[in-house]
Parts: sequence; C-alpha cells; structure tokens
Amino acid sequence: MPVAGLLEQTVEIPGGVEVGLDGDAIVVSAKGTTLRRKLSHPRIQIVVQGKQAKVRCEYPRRREGALVGTFAAHLRNMIVGVTEGYAYEMKIVYSHFPVKATVKGPEFIIENFLGEKFPRKTRIVGETKVEVKGDQVLLSGPDVEAVGQTAANIELATRIRGFDPRIFQDGIYITKKAGEEA
Repeated sequence: MPVAGLLEQTVEIPGGVEVGLDGDAIVVSAKGTTLRRKLSHPRIQIVVQGKQAKVRCEYPRRREGALVGTFAAHLRNMIVGVTEGYAYEMKIVYSHFPVKATVKGPEFIIENFLGEKFPRKTRIVGETKVEVKGDQVLLSGPDVEAVGQTAANIELATRIRGFDPRIFQDGIYITKKAGEEA
C-alpha cells in the first residue's frame, strides 16, 4: 500500500544478477561482467532487498521525483547490460570515394573519407568492442551509454560540412540498436 508522501520505484533483479551498494555507488554484476555507477542525491535512497531494488524519496519535489525514475532507469539499463549487453549496427555509406574503416587500440580510424588525405579519428568509449565487417560496423558492450556515445562519435566524425547533404550522403550511420527497451 502506498504511503502518503513517499515516492518509490521497484526494480526487479533477475536470477544470477548481483546488485550491491558501495557508498553512493551501485554495483551490478553477472556472468563475469561488472558495471559500477555513482547514483547519489541527499534525499534519494536506494535499498536492495532480496530480488528487488527500491529507489525511494520521501516528500519529493518535482526534480527529486524525476530523479527517482532516472535512477531506476539507470539501474534497469545496468541489469540489461550485464545480462544481455547492448549492440549497435552501423553502415558505411559512400558514393564518391571508397571509405576504409579500422580499429587501432582505443581509436576508430576512417580513411579516404570524401577522398581526404588525412584520416579522421575518433575514440572508443569504455569497454565497447568495435568490429568492422565490410560496410558494416558492429558495436557491442555492457554499458549502454558507452556504446551509444561511441556510435555518436563515429557518426559525428563523418559529418559533412560545406557540401550539400542531399548530394553527398557519405558517412557512417546507425542502422539498428539491439538490447534497448522498447
């Protein structure tokens, strides 16, 4: 029964997933993968009880009520990340010059984009694994924010300035996102 003045969201913890608190950081681990994230606010508590994690706030204001939902969503994303992981598919599109994409350490390198002499480089965020197969770029990892930011960095690196985008549609674009909630 809901208590007056208490806002609470419950996140179910599936079997095989460990959720713990370490100070103001929440640690989620399963299948040898661990994600750690600092979620702190002076009026919001996260309590782990058995197979449920509860994010609660007593007498919330509007911003604190929104943060309860945000913290619960972050926790759900972390659980999906350690159990299933996140995967993005990107497509290399070119009509003028054949583009060559490679991964070297923590960098994604795009060569011969629009016939440019120098390669464009962007960084790979966190534990994201990037794989290039022909004209497909596959990104995967447990942290949705790291995978999404890496995909955004790659799209941004191939952004065209100074040309008509209706004619020069070259670039690397996200075509599919797997593992995200609908």
